[in-house]
Amino acid sequence: MDYSLSSEQKAVQSTFARFADEKLAPIAASLDEAHDFPHGPFQELGKLGFFGMRYPEEVGGSGVDLLTFCLAIEEIARGSLSVAGAVAMQSLMGTKFLHMLGNQDIVERLFKPALRGEKIGAICMTEPNAGSDLGGIATTAAKIEGGYVLKGQKIWITSAPQADFFTVFAKAGPEKKLTIFLVERSFKGLTVGRAIEKMGVWALPTSELAFDDCFVPDSHRLSKEEGDGEAHLKKLLAEIRIMTGALALGTGRAALQAAIAYAGERQQFGKPINRYQLIQGRLAEMATALEAATHLVRYAAWAKDADLPHHKEAAMAKLFASEAAAEVCEKAARVLASYGYAMEYPVQRFLRDIRFTLIGGGTSDILKLIIAKELSE
Repeated sequence: MDYSLSSEQKAVQSTFARFADEKLAPIAASLDEAHDFPHGPFQELGKLGFFGMRYPEEVGGSGVDLLTFCLAIEEIARGSLSVAGAVAMQSLMGTKFLHMLGNQDIVERLFKPALRGEKIGAICMTEPNAGSDLGGIATTAAKIEGGYVLKGQKIWITSAPQADFFTVFAKAGPEKKLTIFLVERSFKGLTVGRAIEKMGVWALPTSELAFDDCFVPDSHRLSKEEGDGEAHLKKLLAEIRIMTGALALGTGRAALQAAIAYAGERQQFGKPINRYQLIQGRLAEMATALEAATHLVRYAAWAKDADLPHHKEAAMAKLFASEAAAEVCEKAARVLASYGYAMEYPVQRFLRDIRFTLIGGGTSDILKLIIAKELSE
């Protein structure tokens, strides 16, 4: 693999680095404190074409490869993980199945406006008793004349309070297998429930959803056949995991930068604390972990782009990057000592936010099982 970035990739990286530094970092704390969806940055990123990066030009995208996309999302996460989570949802999980499986009306009326940031999409898989275990999904879709009736509950739905449409996984057909449906917010029987209070990513609202005899017309069954939902999901899982690794990298880099800056300014016993070997060792460990994680994430993205085996590599990248970044955020808080616990410094936010990446895209325990299974096959 050639680890050097092309001039185009460097230009994309630079564009979103500037956006993170100039537009996101200065307002990240206030966005969090508002506990509301980051509408302003969301719209600005839509104008920059971020939502269309992974889609072809003929539908309004730019068709960049996954590695380039990861470079962009890493920089956005460095500025604000809440904003990065919102726009990652929009650009992948929230819109992917509309592009893959939607009819022309859906593409024109919902998908293309979503690429411009004019509509917001969400994906609905997790339930009170079904997270990593997709087989435990209990939401059902019963066939009736002209469509389906959905019954069930979803939870931990990112961007749900603001979403205009939802990609919903439910069991349908005689064998009760996963099938993909598109539910618009205006559909009767859909209820967006309470927002879930979280320890981090406060500017990324997450809610429950309920489907109480929610009628979905046949035109909104995205699955070509009943029961093909899991097969379609598997096509996207590796990309989600690699992207989540990039989210973790961005937050970890922000924590490292904050720790380096503080260690150069904080004076103890007559000299900056970065002159003490224990602090130096901690910073070195943080930088080394992030460098290793960067190579894993970029290799997995490169393998996916090259159409090489990448599912194990995606799981490894997400596992290592999220765990490494969580450790980096913890060590950054220790470098700042008391100020790592103070709300006036951003390190406490990085420490809270990074746990989001330990869960999204598969927990570390589930990823270990996936990796082990591939090793034994």
